[in-house]
Amino acid sequence: MSQLRLNPLTGRWVTVVAERGERPTDFAPRNPAVEADPSRPCPFCPGHEDATLPPLETYGRDGRWLVRVVPNLYPAFYGADPLAVTHLGPVFTQAPASGVHEVLVLSPDHQASWADFDDPHAGLVMNALRDRLEDHARHHGVRYTQAIVNHGREAGASLSHPHGQLLGMPFVPGTLLEEEAGFGRFEGSCLLCTVAEAELSEGGRVVVDDERVVAVAPFWSGTPYELLLIPKVHESHLPRAEPADLVAVGRVLRDVLATVRRTLGDVAYNIVFHSAPHHHESLYHWHVHVWPKLVTVAGFEQGTGVSINITPPEYAAQELTRHAVR
Repeated sequence: MSQLRLNPLTGRWVTVVAERGERPTDFAPRNPAVEADPSRPCPFCPGHEDATLPPLETYGRDGRWLVRVVPNLYPAFYGADPLAVTHLGPVFTQAPASGVHEVLVLSPDHQASWADFDDPHAGLVMNALRDRLEDHARHHGVRYTQAIVNHGREAGASLSHPHGQLLGMPFVPGTLLEEEAGFGRFEGSCLLCTVAEAELSEGGRVVVDDERVVAVAPFWSGTPYELLLIPKVHESHLPRAEPADLVAVGRVLRDVLATVRRTLGDVAYNIVFHSAPHHHESLYHWHVHVWPKLVTVAGFEQGTGVSINITPPEYAAQELTRHAVR
Protein backbone atom coordinates (compact mmCIF):
# COMPACT_ATOMS: atom_id res chain seq x y z
CA MET A 1 0.00 0.00 0.00
CA SER A 2 1.28 3.47 -0.88
CA GLN A 3 1.78 5.91 1.96
CA LEU A 4 2.15 9.64 2.34
CA ARG A 5 4.86 10.50 4.84
CA LEU A 6 5.46 14.06 5.98
CA ASN A 7 9.00 15.40 6.06
CA PRO A 8 8.81 17.64 9.14
CA LEU A 9 11.96 19.52 8.10
CA THR A 10 10.34 20.89 4.95
CA GLY A 11 6.62 20.31 5.44
CA ARG A 12 6.59 18.41 2.12
CA TRP A 13 4.85 15.10 1.58
CA VAL A 14 6.73 12.05 0.33
CA THR A 15 5.01 9.04 -1.25
CA VAL A 16 6.41 5.61 -0.28
CA VAL A 17 5.30 2.73 -2.52
CA ALA A 18 6.25 -0.52 -0.79
CA GLU A 19 5.02 -2.79 -3.60
CA ARG A 20 7.51 -1.22 -6.01
CA GLY A 21 10.50 -1.81 -3.75
CA GLU A 22 13.64 -2.66 -5.70
CA ARG A 23 16.38 -5.05 -4.71
CA PRO A 24 19.83 -3.44 -4.37
CA THR A 25 21.04 -5.45 -7.37
CA ASP A 26 18.45 -3.69 -9.54
CA PHE A 27 20.23 -0.35 -9.13
CA ALA A 28 23.01 0.07 -11.68
CA PRO A 29 26.43 1.21 -10.42
CA ARG A 30 27.51 4.58 -11.74
CA ASN A 31 29.43 4.94 -14.97
CA PRO A 32 33.11 5.79 -14.45
CA ALA A 33 33.62 9.55 -14.53
CA VAL A 34 34.90 10.76 -17.88
CA GLU A 35 37.15 13.78 -17.58
CA ALA A 36 36.46 16.66 -19.95
CA ASP A 37 40.03 16.33 -21.29
CA PRO A 38 41.64 12.97 -20.38
CA SER A 39 45.05 14.22 -21.57
CA ARG A 40 45.03 17.10 -19.09
CA PRO A 41 46.67 16.32 -15.73
CA CYS A 42 44.29 16.31 -12.79
CA PRO A 43 44.53 19.76 -11.16
CA PHE A 44 43.82 18.30 -7.72
CA CYS A 45 46.57 15.67 -7.72
CA PRO A 46 49.89 16.27 -5.91
CA GLY A 47 52.48 17.83 -8.20
CA HIS A 48 49.86 19.83 -10.11
CA GLU A 49 49.17 22.44 -7.45
CA ASP A 50 50.01 25.24 -9.90
CA ALA A 51 46.91 24.27 -11.91
CA THR A 52 44.71 25.78 -9.18
CA LEU A 53 44.60 29.20 -7.61
CA PRO A 54 46.77 29.60 -4.49
CA PRO A 55 45.32 27.65 -1.56
CA LEU A 56 43.27 29.31 1.13
CA GLU A 57 44.03 26.51 3.60
CA THR A 58 46.33 23.50 3.55
CA TYR A 59 46.17 20.64 6.04
CA GLY A 60 48.84 17.94 6.28
CA ARG A 61 51.96 16.73 7.97
CA ASP A 62 55.62 16.06 7.17
CA GLY A 63 55.53 18.51 4.27
CA ARG A 64 52.65 16.70 2.51
CA TRP A 65 49.17 18.08 2.16
CA LEU A 66 46.21 15.84 2.96
CA VAL A 67 43.39 18.37 2.44
CA ARG A 68 43.48 21.62 0.45
CA VAL A 69 41.01 24.46 0.03
CA VAL A 70 41.32 26.56 -3.14
CA PRO A 71 39.13 29.18 -4.80
CA ASN A 72 36.92 27.80 -7.55
CA LEU A 73 38.22 28.81 -10.98
CA TYR A 74 34.64 29.22 -12.22
CA PRO A 75 32.75 30.55 -9.20
CA ALA A 76 28.97 30.64 -9.03
CA PHE A 77 29.24 33.31 -6.33
CA TYR A 78 31.99 35.91 -6.34
CA GLY A 79 32.67 39.37 -4.99
CA ALA A 80 31.76 41.49 -2.00
CA ASP A 81 28.88 43.49 -3.48
CA PRO A 82 25.84 43.74 -1.20
CA LEU A 83 22.61 42.05 -2.20
CA ALA A 84 21.19 45.00 -4.11
CA VAL A 85 17.97 44.03 -5.88
CA THR A 86 17.24 45.74 -9.19
CA HIS A 87 13.84 45.71 -10.84
CA LEU A 88 14.18 45.82 -14.62
CA GLY A 89 10.47 45.59 -15.21
CA PRO A 90 7.27 44.25 -13.68
CA VAL A 91 8.54 40.64 -13.74
CA PHE A 92 12.32 41.03 -14.17
CA THR A 93 14.26 41.25 -10.91
CA GLN A 94 17.97 40.66 -10.49
CA ALA A 95 20.82 41.03 -8.00
CA PRO A 96 24.57 40.40 -8.12
CA ALA A 97 25.60 36.82 -7.31
CA SER A 98 28.19 37.97 -4.81
CA GLY A 99 29.77 35.66 -2.29
CA VAL A 100 32.39 32.92 -2.06
CA HIS A 101 32.89 29.68 -3.98
CA GLU A 102 35.67 27.29 -2.93
CA VAL A 103 36.82 23.76 -3.69
CA LEU A 104 37.64 21.42 -0.82
CA VAL A 105 40.10 18.83 -2.13
CA LEU A 106 39.39 15.90 0.17
CA SER A 107 42.49 13.79 -0.39
CA PRO A 108 45.70 13.62 -2.46
CA ASP A 109 44.62 10.14 -3.62
CA HIS A 110 42.89 10.44 -7.00
CA GLN A 111 41.12 7.10 -6.62
CA ALA A 112 39.86 7.56 -3.07
CA SER A 113 36.47 8.65 -1.83
CA TRP A 114 35.12 9.52 1.62
CA ALA A 115 34.29 5.82 2.00
CA ASP A 116 38.04 5.07 2.01
CA PHE A 117 39.23 7.60 4.62
CA ASP A 118 40.68 6.44 7.91
CA ASP A 119 39.40 8.00 11.13
CA PRO A 120 42.02 10.80 11.35
CA HIS A 121 41.52 11.80 7.72
CA ALA A 122 37.73 11.87 8.01
CA GLY A 123 38.10 14.09 11.07
CA LEU A 124 40.58 16.33 9.27
CA VAL A 125 38.09 16.96 6.46
CA MET A 126 35.42 17.87 9.01
CA ASN A 127 37.83 20.26 10.73
CA ALA A 128 38.60 21.91 7.40
CA LEU A 129 34.88 22.27 6.76
CA ARG A 130 34.42 23.90 10.17
CA ASP A 131 37.28 26.34 9.52
CA ARG A 132 35.89 27.43 6.18
CA LEU A 133 32.36 27.94 7.51
CA GLU A 134 33.81 30.07 10.30
CA ASP A 135 35.69 32.13 7.73
CA HIS A 136 32.64 32.55 5.51
CA ALA A 137 30.64 33.84 8.47
CA ARG A 138 33.11 36.72 8.71
CA HIS A 139 32.53 37.75 5.08
CA HIS A 140 30.30 40.77 4.81
CA GLY A 141 27.19 39.84 2.87
CA VAL A 142 27.54 36.02 3.07
CA ARG A 143 24.37 34.87 4.82
CA TYR A 144 24.59 31.12 4.25
CA THR A 145 27.23 28.61 3.13
CA GLN A 146 26.29 25.35 1.47
CA ALA A 147 28.89 22.57 1.73
CA ILE A 148 28.44 19.65 -0.66
CA VAL A 149 30.28 16.63 -2.02
CA ASN A 150 29.24 15.25 -5.40
CA HIS A 151 30.55 11.74 -6.06
CA GLY A 152 30.22 10.57 -9.65
CA ARG A 153 29.17 12.31 -12.83
CA GLU A 154 25.51 11.44 -12.29
CA ALA A 155 25.72 13.40 -9.03
CA GLY A 156 27.21 16.45 -10.73
CA ALA A 157 30.95 15.85 -10.34
CA SER A 158 32.97 17.12 -13.32
CA LEU A 159 36.26 15.73 -11.97
CA SER A 160 36.67 12.27 -10.45
CA HIS A 161 39.29 13.36 -7.91
CA PRO A 162 37.53 13.43 -4.50
CA HIS A 163 36.49 16.98 -3.72
CA GLY A 164 33.68 19.05 -2.31
CA GLN A 165 32.49 22.59 -2.77
CA LEU A 166 31.62 25.42 -0.41
CA LEU A 167 29.29 28.08 -1.74
CA GLY A 168 28.80 31.19 0.39
CA MET A 169 25.80 33.15 -0.86
CA PRO A 170 24.20 36.51 -0.06
CA PHE A 171 20.82 35.00 0.81
CA VAL A 172 19.38 32.08 2.75
CA PRO A 173 18.08 29.52 0.22
CA GLY A 174 14.51 28.28 0.33
CA THR A 175 15.30 24.76 1.51
CA LEU A 176 17.05 26.11 4.61
CA LEU A 177 14.19 28.49 5.29
CA GLU A 178 11.78 25.55 5.01
CA GLU A 179 13.88 23.48 7.42
CA GLU A 180 14.03 26.36 9.88
CA ALA A 181 10.25 26.64 9.62
CA GLY A 182 10.01 22.89 10.31
CA PHE A 183 11.93 23.34 13.55
CA GLY A 184 9.73 26.31 14.40
CA ARG A 185 6.53 24.29 13.88
CA PHE A 186 7.79 21.58 16.23
CA GLU A 187 7.15 23.36 19.51
CA GLY A 188 8.59 22.38 22.86
CA SER A 189 11.82 20.63 21.84
CA CYS A 190 14.28 20.19 18.99
CA LEU A 191 12.83 18.39 15.99
CA LEU A 192 15.95 16.39 15.11
CA CYS A 193 16.74 15.53 18.73
CA THR A 194 13.24 14.05 18.83
CA VAL A 195 13.74 12.29 15.48
CA ALA A 196 16.97 10.70 16.73
CA GLU A 197 15.32 9.56 19.96
CA ALA A 198 12.25 8.20 18.16
CA GLU A 199 14.26 6.36 15.48
CA LEU A 200 16.52 4.78 18.10
CA SER A 201 13.47 3.70 20.07
CA GLU A 202 11.73 2.24 17.01
CA GLY A 203 14.96 0.76 15.64
CA GLY A 204 13.84 -0.37 12.20
CA ARG A 205 15.42 2.47 10.23
CA VAL A 206 18.67 2.90 12.19
CA VAL A 207 21.78 2.17 10.12
CA VAL A 208 24.47 3.30 12.60
CA ASP A 209 24.09 4.06 16.30
CA ASP A 210 27.36 5.68 17.31
CA GLU A 211 28.03 7.14 20.75
CA ARG A 212 27.80 10.65 19.29
CA VAL A 213 25.93 10.26 15.98
CA VAL A 214 22.95 8.34 14.68
CA ALA A 215 22.54 7.55 10.97
CA VAL A 216 19.06 6.60 9.80
CA ALA A 217 17.08 5.97 6.66
CA PRO A 218 14.53 8.60 7.69
CA PHE A 219 10.83 7.73 7.95
CA TRP A 220 10.03 10.32 5.28
CA SER A 221 12.75 9.24 2.80
CA GLY A 222 11.91 10.65 -0.59
CA THR A 223 14.49 8.69 -2.60
CA PRO A 224 15.88 5.12 -2.37
CA TYR A 225 18.54 4.66 0.31
CA GLU A 226 18.37 8.28 1.47
CA LEU A 227 20.30 8.73 4.71
CA LEU A 228 20.29 11.32 7.48
CA LEU A 229 23.12 11.75 10.00
CA ILE A 230 22.17 13.50 13.24
CA PRO A 231 24.72 14.47 15.91
CA LYS A 232 23.31 13.47 19.29
CA VAL A 233 24.53 16.66 20.99
CA HIS A 234 22.28 19.55 20.01
CA GLU A 235 24.00 22.41 18.17
CA SER A 236 22.60 24.75 15.54
CA HIS A 237 25.83 25.65 13.78
CA LEU A 238 28.33 23.09 12.51
CA PRO A 239 31.33 25.33 13.32
CA ARG A 240 30.28 25.40 16.99
CA ALA A 241 30.08 21.61 17.31
CA GLU A 242 32.41 19.88 19.73
CA PRO A 243 35.55 18.55 18.01
CA ALA A 244 34.60 15.02 19.06
CA ASP A 245 31.22 15.41 17.33
CA LEU A 246 32.85 16.62 14.11
CA VAL A 247 35.24 13.66 14.11
CA ALA A 248 32.37 11.27 14.84
CA VAL A 249 30.27 12.62 11.97
CA GLY A 250 33.21 12.24 9.58
CA ARG A 251 33.78 8.67 10.75
CA VAL A 252 30.11 7.63 10.60
CA LEU A 253 29.77 9.26 7.19
CA ARG A 254 32.72 7.13 6.04
CA ASP A 255 31.09 4.00 7.42
CA VAL A 256 27.68 4.57 5.83
CA LEU A 257 29.22 5.45 2.45
CA ALA A 258 31.32 2.27 2.57
CA THR A 259 28.17 0.33 3.42
CA VAL A 260 26.27 1.93 0.53
CA ARG A 261 29.10 0.86 -1.79
CA ARG A 262 29.02 -2.73 -0.51
CA THR A 263 25.24 -2.84 -0.81
CA LEU A 264 24.67 -1.09 -4.14
CA GLY A 265 28.04 -0.90 -5.86
CA ASP A 266 29.94 2.29 -6.65
CA VAL A 267 26.84 4.41 -7.18
CA ALA A 268 26.94 8.18 -7.45
CA TYR A 269 25.73 10.21 -4.48
CA ASN A 270 25.43 13.70 -3.04
CA ILE A 271 26.50 14.65 0.49
CA VAL A 272 24.87 17.85 1.76
CA PHE A 273 25.81 19.48 5.06
CA HIS A 274 23.06 21.62 6.58
CA SER A 275 24.01 24.11 9.27
CA ALA A 276 22.03 27.06 10.57
CA PRO A 277 22.49 30.16 8.40
CA HIS A 278 25.26 32.47 9.58
CA HIS A 279 24.07 34.73 12.41
CA HIS A 280 20.72 32.91 12.78
CA GLU A 281 19.98 31.79 16.34
CA SER A 282 17.20 29.24 16.55
CA LEU A 283 16.36 25.65 17.52
CA TYR A 284 17.98 24.43 14.29
CA HIS A 285 20.11 21.27 14.59
CA TRP A 286 22.95 20.77 12.10
CA HIS A 287 22.92 17.49 10.18
CA VAL A 288 24.07 15.70 7.03
CA HIS A 289 22.01 14.36 4.13
CA VAL A 290 23.23 11.56 1.82
CA TRP A 291 21.29 11.01 -1.41
CA PRO A 292 22.45 8.10 -3.63
CA LYS A 293 21.62 8.80 -7.28
CA LEU A 294 19.63 5.66 -8.07
CA VAL A 295 16.57 6.95 -9.89
CA THR A 296 15.69 9.73 -12.30
CA VAL A 297 13.38 12.54 -11.28
CA ALA A 298 10.44 12.25 -13.67
CA GLY A 299 7.59 14.51 -14.74
CA PHE A 300 5.31 13.87 -11.77
CA GLU A 301 8.00 14.76 -9.26
CA GLN A 302 9.05 17.80 -11.30
CA GLY A 303 5.50 18.99 -11.74
CA THR A 304 4.27 18.51 -8.19
CA GLY A 305 7.33 18.51 -5.94
CA VAL A 306 5.99 15.24 -4.47
CA SER A 307 8.59 12.46 -4.32
CA ILE A 308 7.77 8.82 -5.08
CA ASN A 309 10.17 6.50 -3.27
CA ILE A 310 10.17 2.94 -4.62
CA THR A 311 12.32 1.63 -1.75
CA PRO A 312 10.78 1.93 1.73
CA PRO A 313 13.35 3.22 4.24
CA GLU A 314 12.75 0.20 6.48
CA TYR A 315 13.92 -2.08 3.68
CA ALA A 316 16.87 0.18 2.84
CA ALA A 317 18.00 0.21 6.47
CA GLN A 318 17.70 -3.58 6.65
CA GLU A 319 19.85 -4.06 3.55
CA LEU A 320 22.44 -1.51 4.64
CA THR A 321 22.67 -3.02 8.12
CA ARG A 322 23.14 -6.47 6.59
CA HIS A 323 26.16 -5.18 4.61
CA ALA A 324 27.61 -2.97 7.36
CA VAL A 325 31.18 -3.27 8.65
CA ARG A 326 31.35 -5.49 11.70
